[in-house]
Amino acid sequence: MSTQAWSQAAQAVRAPLGQLRTRTEKSATVTRTLPGAPDGLYVVFEFNTVFENKAQAVEMVTVKQESPATWKVAGYVI
Repeated sequence: MSTQAWSQAAQAVRAPLGQLRTRTEKSATVTRTLPGAPDGLYVVFEFNTVFENKAQAVEMVTVKQESPATWKVAGYVI
């Protein structure tokens, strides 16, 4: 997905929630396998998040190691 397409998709999901109020890290889990994804080194971060229009939400951000010095976002879910 291109950067522009990702930005538009994220904006469509986030806009109704309003402004970010707080974000607190809940967990960080290292794994080598994820359903529907190729094997590799991943970290799944979970955050307890409060938005202006959503008092309780959980955000999950998944990053994948592309090289020893490079990590890329592989997923984002609210």
